[in-house]
Amino acid sequence: MIWALYTILFIYCLTILTLIYGFTKVNSFEYLGLEPKTKFSIVVPFRNEAENLPKLLDSLSKLEYPTDLFEAILVDDFSSEAFQVSSFKFQVLVVNNIRVSNSPKKDAISTAMKIAKNDWIITTDADCVVNKNWLSALDNYIQLHKVSMIAGAVTYDCENIFLHHFQQLDLASLQGATMGSFGIRKGFMCNGANFAYTKSFFQDLNGFDGNDGIASGDDVFLLQKGIAQFPEKVHYLKSENNIVITKPVDNWKSLFHQRVRWASKTGSYQSRFGIGLGLIVFGGNAGWLLVVGCWLLGKDNFYVLISLLLAKMTVDFVLINKTNQFLKNKTLYYFISSLLYPFFSVSVALYSLFGKYEWKGRRFSK
Repeated sequence: MIWALYTILFIYCLTILTLIYGFTKVNSFEYLGLEPKTKFSIVVPFRNEAENLPKLLDSLSKLEYPTDLFEAILVDDFSSEAFQVSSFKFQVLVVNNIRVSNSPKKDAISTAMKIAKNDWIITTDADCVVNKNWLSALDNYIQLHKVSMIAGAVTYDCENIFLHHFQQLDLASLQGATMGSFGIRKGFMCNGANFAYTKSFFQDLNGFDGNDGIASGDDVFLLQKGIAQFPEKVHYLKSENNIVITKPVDNWKSLFHQRVRWASKTGSYQSRFGIGLGLIVFGGNAGWLLVVGCWLLGKDNFYVLISLLLAKMTVDFVLINKTNQFLKNKTLYYFISSLLYPFFSVSVALYSLFGKYEWKGRRFSK
């Protein structure tokens, strides 16, 4: 059994090294020299976000992009109080969500699709703010590439507390894995807070058909459909100008349920690479815990344990630190987070197999 655990951890380290290689193969794109041409419809599903939406809209008002070339569509998913929009130079529409499935967010995007004036759709979240060159970077990339779907980076606006930086390290690992997978042409994941695609491409993929019974996954399942059918049209935009900033949650219970919501999608992935990577990551974290257990029971060598711990921590650190350098974040609390994370990750993965989670005041099953 011990050697089986060693093998799992070896495969884990080799996989992370492959993602690190893939990360380096995704070229940065910062060119903004072209005259803006692309028209965008920014879709924001929301529920009870009266505190956050003004900040998002304020960041949109500061975009260095012609206001006649974009609109914002805010889709209200049965908030307890109606959100009132102030006057802006760009068009802002607030519409009610039309629920037809088990997924409020997918329904909100489908609702917006019916009234969006522009072919390029961008989804983001109500608790986000965007870079002033967010649309300019997308526009220039679109003009220079034959692309119909673009995934972009997301990071947290952290306070100097452990919980926030723990989340940032976790998100950085996901962002690094996302970029790394695109670098080896195995893209399987994205973040709906910074995800763009054409309306025509959405229709070619039959939208969310086939996974509308799953509460989450408005981003990942659509991306995997796109890559499966038209891989050359799906790109990752690695640009500092395109990074979207969101808010971390403020308590461990909310974090646990958020990560369960994310993990619950894995078993329904269309991407075999994504499923395989999820199993390897779970195996790496669970294997490390089992090795520690064997050592505590006197069935393993202390020096072997330390070697495995250092190997896993080293490859994880390299991927996370490279990602944080791109995201302009500091890699803080790494050592204690790396000791805690296997317990957290394995708990989330096991709970997501059969548990329910809470989000936005609602309870969802898998």
